[in-house]
Amino acid sequence: MDARIIEKGKLLAIISYITLIGLIITYLANGRLKNEFTKFHLGQAIRIFFVAIFLFIILGFIIQLTGLGFLFYANLAPFILSVLGILNAVNGKTTPLPIIGTFGEKK
Repeated sequence: MDARIIEKGKLLAIISYITLIGLIITYLANGRLKNEFTKFHLGQAIRIFFVAIFLFIILGFIIQLTGLGFLFYANLAPFILSVLGILNAVNGKTTPLPIIGTFGEKK
């Protein structure tokens, strides 16, 4: 990917990892700009968002049934993945995130 494209999309790529509002702002702004670097990181951030929802619901259900409160700490995984995504965006990398980075992609 061209360094100019990366520099132009870096800020929106970073914003996409910061809360749902940042995700929406990036989606709307990149619809107009069509930056490939931002598009890659937007896809990664969307995956993190769905994983966060899934973990919150499933782990909440499991904790209620079993009383295994320590499972609550698994809800930190989306935060850790977001930090990794931000670091990749800051460094201009398009490396998929661990475990979830390629979910939903055609092979």
